Amino acid sequence: QVQLVESGGGLVQAGGSLRLSCAASGSIFSIADMGWYRQAPGKQRELVAGITPGGSTNYVDAVKGRFTVSRDNAKNTVYLQMNNLKAEDTAVYYCNLAYGRSTRYRYWGQGTQVTVSS
Repeated sequence: QVQLVESGGGLVQAGGSLRLSCAASGSIFSIADMGWYRQAPGKQRELVAGITPGGSTNYVDAVKGRFTVSRDNAKNTVYLQMNNLKAEDTAVYYCNLAYGRSTRYRYWGQGTQVTVSS
C-alpha cells in the first residue's frame, strides 16, 4: 500500500510562488511515474505536470514556463515549484503515483489547496 502526503499549499498573491511537496511511503517510488493534478471548483481534474522515473517531464500548456516538477528518489518525494502564479491556478492540487505496465496501479494524495488572489 502506498500513501502520498502533500504539503505546501496556501494563499498567495498573483505573481507569487509556492512549492508543493508530495512524500510517498513504500518502496516503489523510484520506479513510478509521478504526477501533479489539479481540480478547480466545477471543473474536471486535469494533469498539470508529470515526471517519469528517469526524470523526463511534461506539462499542460497553461503552466509551461512557470511550473517545474522534480523528484528526489532518495527522499521518495516529488515537488512542484510554481512561479508567477495566476488566479486561474487556484485549485486543489493532488499528487498521483502510477506504476505497472500490464496492470496500471494508481494512488492519490489527499490534496492541498492553492489559492491565488488577484
